[in-house]
Amino acid sequence: MLHITFLLILPIFSYVFAINPQPFGFKGVEPAVIRYSLSVLTAILLFLSIVLHELAHSYMAMRYGVKIESITLFLFGGVSAMEEIPRKPGEEAKMASAGPLTSLVIGFACLFIYGNLIAPNPALSQNPAYLVIWILGVMNLVLGIFNLLPAFPMDGGRVLRSFYARRMSYVKATHSAATVGKFFAILMAIFGVLINNLWFPLIALFIYVGASEEERATRDEVMLENILVSDIMTRDVVSVSPSMSVEDLVKFMFEKKHMGYPVMEGDSLKGIVTFTDLRRVPYIDRPVSKVSDIMSRDVISVPSNAQASDALKLIKSKNIGRVMVIDDGSVVGILSRTDLVRVLRLRSE
Repeated sequence: MLHITFLLILPIFSYVFAINPQPFGFKGVEPAVIRYSLSVLTAILLFLSIVLHELAHSYMAMRYGVKIESITLFLFGGVSAMEEIPRKPGEEAKMASAGPLTSLVIGFACLFIYGNLIAPNPALSQNPAYLVIWILGVMNLVLGIFNLLPAFPMDGGRVLRSFYARRMSYVKATHSAATVGKFFAILMAIFGVLINNLWFPLIALFIYVGASEEERATRDEVMLENILVSDIMTRDVVSVSPSMSVEDLVKFMFEKKHMGYPVMEGDSLKGIVTFTDLRRVPYIDRPVSKVSDIMSRDVISVPSNAQASDALKLIKSKNIGRVMVIDDGSVVGILSRTDLVRVLRLRSE
């Protein structure tokens, strides 16, 4: 899918190509419709290059049995959402380097074609349409080299982590790679300020935050290894009836001190209701509104034999506070974000 930042940058890139002089733009090309058509074409082909970059990552991931959930294109490239990153250093290095190497191959191929087939021929070299090949070549080389910088969580940073992982634990390798990535981000931000270019601090912020988030996620995943949902879930599930009024639900929440409850009718799970759902109901409507009116019927669940780390990923990706634990159609427990955080704190001690 396309992230909003990419949709915004595509017309901006088209405009930049239109106002820049040759050989990195089409300024001076007349008529204007030709100039802007070539600029839009170049931006679209650059977009397709980034798609190929991400598809290369995905292809290598699938070769190692990793499921690709989605590919999101951002302002500075793309992200392939993988089920999990392989722990084997060699596999991660190949997956991480596949994208930049694809960009470098595209870049060198375009520059080879331009330098050997177009530039020597005056009739072709003076035609601005062929300049698209030159620009694509240069941009792909920049994309490939930039992504190979050892700035975790970029591709080069992941290659660096795979190097560290051969010599230390996976968590320490991630910490070391993230530290290098943050250092690069700080240097990039300072460089951007010195040359008065805001792009560099913006990219630096993207890298710094990404490194911090990835380090935290890796640490949490490793600490939850070999722990099943059944080991930490709450088995004594407190539920509410769909016919309960929202006003009574407020009192119930104060009494039980939980922020979310499954909605049950007998042994049948009808939905889940949370404090967030309750807050949407105006105070005056609470006596006449029912839980069934505000509950979410899209219940997100996991089996009791699932890994706790997988449950944490699900909770984070869905941005929810809890998941139901269901075995063979029956509710056997509930697992909250608080339960997982408590385990992480205990294991960190």
